[in-house]
Amino acid sequence: METQLSDVIVVTDLAAANARRLAGKEGRPDAMLRVRVTAGGCAGFSYKLSFEDVVAADDLVVAASDGFRVLIDPKSAPIVRGSTLDFDTSLVGGGLRMDNPQAVHGCACGESFSI
Repeated sequence: METQLSDVIVVTDLAAANARRLAGKEGRPDAMLRVRVTAGGCAGFSYKLSFEDVVAADDLVVAASDGFRVLIDPKSAPIVRGSTLDFDTSLVGGGLRMDNPQAVHGCACGESFSI
């Protein structure tokens, strides 16, 4: 049973459109984006983004524009709560980005953070 919890994070229209486009490039146009926080990196936590075809029983499901869905596991939800998933159009270092107001420190490489 999936849980609809659209207040965990905000997914911008630009992020949803680009995530859908990237999934389509992988030949998975109906895939959902999974946002997971893992321990690691030089600051303590890292985001892992991947595409999933199936919703796990305990997933929190965030509905984005055009019906695109983002999956968040229950352990990651408190860490990403209040965040915005956006898409950075910069040529260097662009892509899907999490803006997490709980993050108090990020590493110099931009790959990890602490709360």
